[in-house]
Amino acid sequence: MIQRSLQAAWPADLPATDERKLLADGRALLRADATRVGRATWPGLFPDAGQVALAAFATARFRIQAAIARRGHSPDTAVVHLVWAGTDRGGTFTDLRITDWHFTRTTAKKGASTWTPQPRT
Repeated sequence: MIQRSLQAAWPADLPATDERKLLADGRALLRADATRVGRATWPGLFPDAGQVALAAFATARFRIQAAIARRGHSPDTAVVHLVWAGTDRGGTFTDLRITDWHFTRTTAKKGASTWTPQPRT
């Protein structure tokens, strides 16, 4: 239901291959941000990746409810919009949380492009 609502409100505007890659990265970034699992993959975004610290949300009680990837303000930007649920360290469960990850595209000399996540502000 949430997924369909997001898709209806914000029609697809990226090539399918870009959308799939951005969704996979956006989900992984959210999981890393909320549960600390996988932070080492993005040391520029999570400089504390090697430090021992408690996760804000329990891995077992974290769930992405819906996600879409759409073009940003220019053709070389994109945003992954995620709706998720989780139980925090205090035991409080909250759903319909919203997180956006922004990406920029860089193109190599041979035409291959890469989507790079931007630090959250």
